[in-house]
Amino acid sequence: MKYLIAIVLISQAALFVRSAVAQVVPFNASIYNFENSPNNFNNSPYNFNNSPYNFNNSPNNFNATNGVYDSKGNRLAYEVTAPTGVTNYFDNNGNRIGYTPSRR
Repeated sequence: MKYLIAIVLISQAALFVRSAVAQVVPFNASIYNFENSPNNFNNSPYNFNNSPYNFNNSPNNFNATNGVYDSKGNRLAYEVTAPTGVTNYFDNNGNRIGYTPSRR
């Protein structure tokens, strides 16, 4: 019986370690890296380059090349590349919804 309990505990510990390792993110891609942080003004929606009030990002600009569309052609968001190389994704209201780290 004590061997059975030991086997169960060891297998649970192994599964826990395996799931914890799978969630590791390199610092270059982490939100805690200031280059990717929304606290960095280059990534902030308060920066006019990222704002939906900038006509280049506006859903009313039919010539905009930075829109993100679904398979039906509906505009979901827009993307803006910061000077540091981070690509930020904003919804049509200007809320930052994601990013792609710099490839430098």
